[in-house]
Parts: sequence; C-alpha cells; structure tokens
Amino acid sequence: MIKSEICEMLGIRYPVFQGGMAWIADGKLAAAVSNGGGLGIIAAGNAPGDYVREQIRIARASTAAPIGVNIMLMSPFSSEVAQVVAEERVEVVTTGAGNPSKYMQSWQEAGIRVIPVVASVAMAKLMTRLGASALIAEGGESGGHVGELTTMVLVPQICDATTLPVIAAGGIADGRGVAAALMLGACGVQMGTRFLSAEECSVHPKYKEKILKATDLCTMVTGKRLGHPVRSLRTQFAREYAKAEYGGMPDEELEALGSGALRLAVQEGDERQGCFLSGQVAAMVKKEQPAAAIIKEVMEEAEPLLLGASKWVK
Repeated sequence: MIKSEICEMLGIRYPVFQGGMAWIADGKLAAAVSNGGGLGIIAAGNAPGDYVREQIRIARASTAAPIGVNIMLMSPFSSEVAQVVAEERVEVVTTGAGNPSKYMQSWQEAGIRVIPVVASVAMAKLMTRLGASALIAEGGESGGHVGELTTMVLVPQICDATTLPVIAAGGIADGRGVAAALMLGACGVQMGTRFLSAEECSVHPKYKEKILKATDLCTMVTGKRLGHPVRSLRTQFAREYAKAEYGGMPDEELEALGSGALRLAVQEGDERQGCFLSGQVAAMVKKEQPAAAIIKEVMEEAEPLLLGASKWVK
C-alpha cells in the first residue's frame, strides 16, 4: 500500500486530498472522503463563518477522521472564517487566492496544520519560513483559480525550494497522475474535478452530467484581465464572459457579471448564467462512484505503475 509522510503527519490512510471547491465541497463530501481514507476538505469560498461552522459540524457528525477547511483569502468573510476554524479546531486548513501569513500564528496555536496552496517558488519559500506544515503545489490545469505554471513544471521546482512535504494538484484524476506526482517529488495528491463525480457530491445533476460528458478541449480560462484567472467548462456563460472581458467592458461590470455564477451552476444547474468550474481532466472522469471507491481506485491503479517502474532502468 502506498503511504507517505503526509499520511503519518495527518493520520490519514492514503495521501489523497479532496480539493476545496467553493459551494461544492461541503461537510457531507468532506466526511465521505475522510471516511474513505483521504483528507476531506470543506470549502469556505465566499460563505460566511456560520455556514462554515455548520459544515464542519455536519462532517464531524459523520466521521471521526481528520478533516480540513479551505479558506479563499480574497473572500470578504476570510477573517471571520479564520476565527471559526480556530474555534472548531479542525485538523487542517488549506488556503488559496492570497497570502495567509496574518492568520498563521493563531491557527498554529489552535493545533491546526496549515497547508497553503502555492503557485510559485517565491510563495513556497515564504510559506516555509512562516511555518507551514506542508504545501499544495497547484498547476494551471486545475479548475477554479489558476496560476501560470503547469503541474509538471511547478511540482519539482516547489520540491526543490522547500524541505516541507509537497502535495501535487492540477490535472490528476487517476493512478497515472498519482504515480507521476510521486515521481516528481510530491508525497501526495489533491484532486478536485474527480470528486465532482462522487455520489456524495451534492452539485446539481446537470453539473455532474457536464463533467461526465466532457471532452479533452472542454475548459477555458477567463478573468486574466482582472488578475484572478479561473478555469471552467466552455459553456455559453464562459464564452460570453470572455467576449466581455476582451470587448472593453469596465472592470466593475465584469466583476458583477461573474458574481454568483458558480452558485447558479452548483445549486440550479443554470447553463445560461452559471459558471461550471472544472479542471482539464474532466474528460478522464467517466463514472459516478462513492468517494471511498474513487480513492481506492486511484491508489490501486498507482501501485503497480510504481512497482513496475524498474523496467525502464537497465
């Protein structure tokens, strides 16, 4: 069985994190992933503290295994949520879309392992100095907010820049991705898009249908002009947003155009006004399964690949 130092650090069976997908990764999904041996992560997104506290307690009611919370630092509720996770003493906090340095000390005092998402060597070095427990190196293949570098390029550079354990994210949906990530120097993986097909994932059925029917060229990136690019499925909304982005629409109007679009996709399956976030691996997601089965499958696929690697060395 594949185990790594991140398993020992966090008390999980498999080195698999579930991505913190806003309005998608709730307490139910996080508990299912944690019960399956990975690390389930509740996404705070743009939600207020009361919502996050409720989801933590939903997860706690269904699992005794470690859980995490992902905090999007550009959220107007980030300070409120930072306090909630400290009070609820979740085992892990992952962060994205910003610098978590002002919260690090309070989380560490609460006994929380802080594992920031990083998309550059400079941020990896800063988080290492500030006392992060590990790092998630997320390539631009991922869904949601993305950086410039691909996973293949980013992960080894982050591994070279830090002594901390590194989790690879972006473009990973099966055992081949897990094996490749470990060979790049990572000690685990984070998957988001693959868990959209989990039976415990409560997205609208139309969202799941779009993922299961996706093709290799099904995603696009918008929002670069605003400084926070986002990868989503190539829908009518995404195309119209891209047209507005490069058609001279003022920044304020462009921001308003995207406001609430993810929630419309997740909760209502709105194909005209909803933004369906997805990574490039959507085309590799072929079936709906329990979260535990997803984890077991990718790890069982990875193990023979790693054991057979010696055939390339003569």
